[in-house]
Amino acid sequence: MESTNQTAVSEFLLLRLTYDPALEPLIFSLFLSMCLVTILGNLLIILDIYSDSNLHTPMYFFLCNLSFNDICTSMTTIPKMLVNILRGDQSITYTGCLTQVAFVMLSSFWENILLAVMAYDRYVAICHSLRYTVIMKPCLCILLVLVSLFVSIVDALLHTLWLLQLSFCRDPEVPQFF
Repeated sequence: MESTNQTAVSEFLLLRLTYDPALEPLIFSLFLSMCLVTILGNLLIILDIYSDSNLHTPMYFFLCNLSFNDICTSMTTIPKMLVNILRGDQSITYTGCLTQVAFVMLSSFWENILLAVMAYDRYVAICHSLRYTVIMKPCLCILLVLVSLFVSIVDALLHTLWLLQLSFCRDPEVPQFF
């Protein structure tokens, strides 16, 4: 017997953070300001690392990628939440929900692997300080970031494909847990 997806729900309803209409502008401005501060702060880190040649080291290269990942993480769920608050429509399509889940997993996995890569960089810097520049060549740093991104994409894709096998035919309401 072949298992198929029996999804009867075409969209989900994201439950509101509050049902008090007077608090919605406050929540909207709070999340918008947090998102803008996060994006601006990470862009400043990236621009600072790019513009200062003293910061062109493996540690700052990984930090730059971590900042980029943080921007991507912020842009995964917050814009949809802001649009839902503005429009008063709390729905998200099945495809949109799966896409959002895939990007949340991708950015989470990538962040964890980048942190492990940064830990390896610090290990080499401390334990093999005389050979650090020989070991941590720029091509190895780029390779480590690309491999971590590739592993994260494959992992997020597999989890999303497994999620497609589940049936969602009951309550279409999803709490706002982010």
